[in-house]
Formats: sequence, C-alpha cells, structure tokens
Amino acid sequence: MTTLSELTVQVITARLAKKEMTLEELQKEMVAISTMLKDIDAGTVSEPVTDAPVEATKPLTLKQAFKKDEVICMICGKGGFKTLKKHLTVAHSLKPGQYRKQFGIPSTQALVAKSYSESRRKSANERGLGDVLAKARATRAANKAVVPEVKAKAPVKAAKAKAPVVKVKAAVPAKVAKKAALAIAAIKKMSN
Repeated sequence: MTTLSELTVQVITARLAKKEMTLEELQKEMVAISTMLKDIDAGTVSEPVTDAPVEATKPLTLKQAFKKDEVICMICGKGGFKTLKKHLTVAHSLKPGQYRKQFGIPSTQALVAKSYSESRRKSANERGLGDVLAKARATRAANKAVVPEVKAKAPVKAAKAKAPVVKVKAAVPAKVAKKAALAIAAIKKMSN
C-alpha cells in the first residue's frame, strides 16, 4: 500500500508535467494536496479552501491580448510575454494553430508583441534581408521563365528480330605465337 507522501509526490509530479511552477507555488501545492489526501484517508472530506474568491473573468479581446509591449495569454490570463509560442507549448500543450482556432485569431495576427515585431523588422531591414529576398525571388522567377522547350522525339521503328549472333573469342597473341612456333617446328622435323 502506498503512503500519503508517495501519493502526494505522484500528484505533484503529474501537475509539474502539465504546468511550470515556482518554488512557492510548488510548496503550496504540496501542502494543499497532502492535507487533502489526509482528509480523504480520515474520511473527513471538506470543501477546498480558496485564498481569494474566484471571479468570472471576461474573455479578452484581440486588442486587449495583443498590446504594444506585451502579449497576454487568453487561456490563463498571464501577461508580460513578448512571444506566446513557448508559453503555449509549455503551459497549455497547444500549438499556435490550435490556439488561433480556439479563440478565432486570424492568421494575419502575429502571436508576438507589436514592439517586438517592429524591432525584428527594423533589424532585418538594417541587415538588408529584404533586398536579399527580393533578389532571390527575381532569380527564381527568371529561371522559371527561361525553361527551354523540350523537342518531341520521332517515334522509333521497331527493328525486326534477327537470329542470335554467336560471338567467337578473339585469339590471344601469345597462344597464337606458341601454336605457330610448334607448327613450324613440326614442319622442320618432317623435312629433315
């Protein structure tokens, strides 16, 4: 049978896999879960105690969520982000496309703060990346326009089948010379 501390560790581990927590949040969670498990073990389950009353939060509009210097997550309400992608994957296990679909965010809306986007655009222009991209596009368009026409080949007539040709091996010069020498020697013997 598992102990209460082992159960607490299992629950906390599962929570940490889904959500990042600070040390203080982790300690509060451990205390809350261990007391809850003790109450369940004792048979005295009470309503969970909350520190602050839960307010019904209004859903954020796009204008409220995407400010000049920060982006606010529309799921948990956390703010202060320059980009949302890492927060979405770590805290909510969502991809940007899923987040856009969930809240009806158009694909033209970047999931970054406006000032961050402007600074990235400015640095790209200073480095001349726009010119490099324009040259590459022009080169690609020129290469597509100059595709040579392939001439169609005339159909090839089928050749009639001939009898198979038997190939004879070429004589090896050393063997021929040896045979010739033997033949000459045999003729000389006969004439003597």
